[in-house]
Amino acid sequence: MTLMLDGELITGHRLKVTGSLKIESDDMSGQTSATDKSHKGFKPKTLTVALMIPFKDQQNLRTLMRLAEGVAGGGQPKTYRIVNDTAEAFGIRQVQFSEGVSAREDDTLAQWIIQFTLSEKLSNPEKVENRQAGKSVNSQSAPGDGVNGSGSGAGGSGAPQELTGFEGVLKNVDNWLGKTL
Repeated sequence: MTLMLDGELITGHRLKVTGSLKIESDDMSGQTSATDKSHKGFKPKTLTVALMIPFKDQQNLRTLMRLAEGVAGGGQPKTYRIVNDTAEAFGIRQVQFSEGVSAREDDTLAQWIIQFTLSEKLSNPEKVENRQAGKSVNSQSAPGDGVNGSGSGAGGSGAPQELTGFEGVLKNVDNWLGKTL
């Protein structure tokens, strides 16, 4: 099996790639024994890679570390095009290093045991979500005038209001008092 990132071959022995897809959901049962779940979407697929690199081939480990530390514009982790059978089967085309890279010395052989995780970038669910039209936002307001007197409540619509007889008398008194002060 081979693993290539942006055309750079990751060289090692006993290369194993494990793919996984996390599906987020929440329990909706509360304190009951119901089994209802709310679907919260698909998270990016991940590939966990394990391989062994002999001490004599330390340049291969250096190459892997250089790729893991790669950054794109703005200091963001670099996105790599991936070539691997498991990645292809999972529909993964682009990945970023995530969750770190570990290299530990083998107890019996002169080699490092390497493990790292690649996380999918620009996944199909992400592309679909980005293509969907944004939901419109409904504006909300309370009745009455806003601070600047242009509220959308009962008195701020600009149309004359019908007043009851008593309210009309009060309005006339208010207008008369306003003129005398």
